[in-house]
Amino acid sequence: AGGGGGAMGSAAEDGRPPAPERVLFPPTFSVSEIKNKQRRHFRFLRWKQQQRKEKLAAKKKRRKEREALGDKAPPKAIPKTIENQRVYDETTVDPNDEEVAFDEATDEFAPYFNRQTVPKILITTSDRPRGRTVRFCEQLSTVIPNSHVYYRRGLALKRIIPQCIARDFTDLIVINEDRKIPNGLVLSHLPEGPTAHFRMSSVRLRKEIKRKGKEPTEHVPEVILNNFTTRLGHSVGRMFASLFPHDPQFIGRQVATFHNQRDYIFFRFHRYIFKSEKKVGIQELGPRFTLKLRSLQKGTFDSKFGEYEWIHKRREMDTSRRKFHL
Repeated sequence: AGGGGGAMGSAAEDGRPPAPERVLFPPTFSVSEIKNKQRRHFRFLRWKQQQRKEKLAAKKKRRKEREALGDKAPPKAIPKTIENQRVYDETTVDPNDEEVAFDEATDEFAPYFNRQTVPKILITTSDRPRGRTVRFCEQLSTVIPNSHVYYRRGLALKRIIPQCIARDFTDLIVINEDRKIPNGLVLSHLPEGPTAHFRMSSVRLRKEIKRKGKEPTEHVPEVILNNFTTRLGHSVGRMFASLFPHDPQFIGRQVATFHNQRDYIFFRFHRYIFKSEKKVGIQELGPRFTLKLRSLQKGTFDSKFGEYEWIHKRREMDTSRRKFHL
């Protein structure tokens, strides 16, 4: 105490103001204990900035060490993600499995994959659709070849399906909406099903996509199906594949992608160009949307007496963040 008083006295004698006492927070102090909202937010931002600086410094240090070691540097560690820590699913499909091959040869999509049928799609809407849903259906019809748009007004789906079968349609797509925004998609494979019901989100029309390309051409696009690994995912992937004709026209350089990640199916439509032997440029054409499977029903659409193969039950199925079904 005496030493501290002497230091303060010498500072006062020199004409300098006394140094402020340093406030030391207890080890268990948390930013959330600050009552003032603005100060709490400011302290949190400073903490995040400090974390970012430390992370960048550690990254630079590791890079310099790798450059110094050269060829002797150890291999880079694989970052841990929810996707690569996925819980093993016993229904994961083995392409060489005889049972899977038998199922593919006898399921509802076998006529398409055996080239016995040509896809013909009817795209319709919920009752009396609004402008955004109408524009989305029109743009979706330019992505899927040989598709026709019908705007439904007071006609039940149970009456539409027999008419579709009579006119040789192979699939029926229904776009549902809520508060003028598309929020659901029903995909029914005709004439025997199955029927999948998806929740739709993050819908972006062409004019809402930055740096979009020109309008898509009428060429048949290529189709990419990513990460549909389980038996359920395999069925859903075959449903999407059966919407497009077999032989893509590569001259159009257009590709439709269904990418499954953590049971969310991201749809993108691109045009690509080969800039060199190693570089490829891509340009999104739109539309884009995200799907989440809610149910898979046997047969065609039947809301009352339909038999379901799979239903998403949140409280029972979403117990682990690393458990996926597709």
